[in-house]
Formats: sequence, C-alpha cells, structure tokens
Amino acid sequence: MNILIVKLSAIGDVIHTLPALNAIRKHYPTEHITWLVEEAAYPLVANHPALDRVLLSERKRWVREFAFGKILSFIHQLRDTRYDIIIDFQSLLKSGVLVALARGKRKIGFDKGMEHSECSHIFFNERVSPVSMELHALLRYMRLLAPLGIESDHIEYRLPIQDRDRKTAEELLSLCTLHFALCTSPLIAINPVAKWETKLWQNEKFAHLADLLIEKYQANIFFTGAAEDFQVIEDIQSQMKHASLNLAGKTSLMELAALYEKADVLISTDTGPMHLGAAVGIPVVALFGP
Repeated sequence: MNILIVKLSAIGDVIHTLPALNAIRKHYPTEHITWLVEEAAYPLVANHPALDRVLLSERKRWVREFAFGKILSFIHQLRDTRYDIIIDFQSLLKSGVLVALARGKRKIGFDKGMEHSECSHIFFNERVSPVSMELHALLRYMRLLAPLGIESDHIEYRLPIQDRDRKTAEELLSLCTLHFALCTSPLIAINPVAKWETKLWQNEKFAHLADLLIEKYQANIFFTGAAEDFQVIEDIQSQMKHASLNLAGKTSLMELAALYEKADVLISTDTGPMHLGAAVGIPVVALFGP
C-alpha cells in the first residue's frame, strides 16, 4: 500500500501534522508513506523515521524563474506512483490541485465549510465533516484519520534531529563561556522576532525581560532567529545591562531544534520556532501580539 501525505507549509503547521504521521505509521507499520512538502519545512520531514519518501515542491522558485521544465519534472515525479490513500492536511487550493494531479484511489480531506479552505473539498472523494478553527491544529489533523479507522490522542513528534545537529548546538552553546559568568542552568532561549508586525513585542520589553531573568534567576540567555533578525536582536542586546548570546542566523532548522533541546525554557513570539520548542518537549512561554 502507498500513502501520500500532503502538507506543504508552514513550519508550525507541518510540526502539528507530525503526530498524525506517527499515528498513520503505527496503524500501517509496513506500508510505504510519502510526504509532499515545500522548502521551508522540508528539514522537518527529510529524515523522519516514519517516512519512506519525501517529495519536495519548490513551486515559488520555479514560478519566479519560469522553470517550466522543473515543474513538469515535478508533476511527473508526483504521478509516478499510484497511491492507495492521499490525505490533504493543508486544505488549500494549492494543495488541492496537487491532490488532483496525483494518482490515487482514496483522496481524503475536509468537506466544504472549513474556514480558509478555498474550495479544496472539490478535489476529494472522501470528505470529513468540517471542524472549528478554534480546535487546536493537532486535533483538527487527527480528525482526518477517521476514514482510516484511526483514533488517537497520543501526541508524538519524533523530530528528525541528527547527531550532527546536536554537535553544532553544543559547539554554539560552548560560546557561553565567553559571554556568561555562569555556564549552568537555567539556560533560557528567547526568539523575539515574527513574520507579522501584529505578532511582535517591543524590543525594550524583551531587553527588560532578559535582564530580569538574569538578575532574578542567574539565567544564561541566548537569542535565536533568522539571519535577517540579527540586527533586531543586537538592538535588544544594546538595551540590556547584562551579557547574552545572539545566535540568529547561526543554525539550520534542525540545529535550532537541537539548541532548544538544551534549553530549560523557550520564550517566543507566535512563530515557527515556538512550535519547534514545544515539539522538542521544553516548556514554552508564548507571546501573542504586542
């Protein structure tokens, strides 16, 4: 049996789909499972132990570069297997089109009525009753397993963190001896930047919070983010009274996960790294809005 999971993006949403993947693998321990994903979230599934194959869609880059040959090659790759089961966890037009292109017997997704679904239900021949977006994504995605006879409330991520990722994390954190008087617990990660302005907190507040944690708990603080966040974090650090470590742009996605494994707690805006911290099993303090 061949199974195709369609969940293209984003980082947090793909993380939220991993428990459903693990439930499928437990139900079908020997069947062949493929995951279709876009670039940003690719590292989350590239070496996942529950998967046999990963299909990578670089749609945005192909369209931007007019790489029609690569698009055709991808479609051929998508259609080279006939799937017994296809599940669309994305529930958007872009994923529905890919479900339509893929060759499959059972095409499962949410029925019409799902918020932001963009009429994706027209591409499915097995439809699950829509659920409220107020229901956590983890539980929404589990609902799509009902047609397979899978009922599970077990949340397991099994992030594919490799030994090399943990080695890089250890090397980066060894820099703490250059920045901190104490290189002991608690080790606190702060991820202060988000994609949308409505999800940001003021830099001076992050600076004050970091100083407070250092003064009250003798905490060691390291900041994380993308390369373009480096200067934002430098601004936060410039407003701090105590030393901290700026690791923005220093890691891959899975190296970041390995970093968070080492932390005692993560403080983050509502963004992908927030979900990454939860997936590695550390306490997360999430800041929603300014």
